Amino acid sequence: MITSSDSFPIADHDWQSPTYVKAWIKRDTARHDVRRPRLREMLSLASVAQDGKVTVLDVGGGYGVVSEEVLRAFPRAVVTLQDYSHLMLGFGRQRLAAYKDRARFVLADLCDPTWVDRVAGPFDLIVSAIAIHNLGNLEQISACYRGIAGLLKPGSAFLDYDLFAIVGGLDLHVELLKDAGFGRVVCHWQWERAAIVAAYSYI
Repeated sequence: MITSSDSFPIADHDWQSPTYVKAWIKRDTARHDVRRPRLREMLSLASVAQDGKVTVLDVGGGYGVVSEEVLRAFPRAVVTLQDYSHLMLGFGRQRLAAYKDRARFVLADLCDPTWVDRVAGPFDLIVSAIAIHNLGNLEQISACYRGIAGLLKPGSAFLDYDLFAIVGGLDLHVELLKDAGFGRVVCHWQWERAAIVAAYSYI
């Protein structure tokens, strides 16, 4: 049984500080040569037509890198980028300005159960990258997974590239995703702390 005490030490991020957010984005941008190929690999697992007019949710999308890859990979996709930080969303709007007709932005806290109502699903595809582990608490992560499962159209997928090893381990997260209502969960890539997981909703 998961309880509210099942928490793990994670980085002490200050997503409401302009100085911190700018410095974090600068550091993260330096990792794009490593991260972007992984994001493209993850998106290749999507069970949607490349030229389809699909709706996509980017959970914890930050300054828009994942959403940008989605918009490039699926030319007719409409992406909803959710994040907890209004500063991150501001940088996301700048990054995705060229896609303004295909991108929308939602300020919402994943720890607040009403976030699922604010993003206004259902979606054909949900993605996330290096984000959900920041909740740090297995009860909150489980609730987030349940929310994601409820936002997907039947037969759709949730693709997640995250640092599962630092919040309980990959095997535990596979079980949490199944408990959340996903019919099949597959790990497609794993290295040290990180992994790419595809979780498929029931048809």
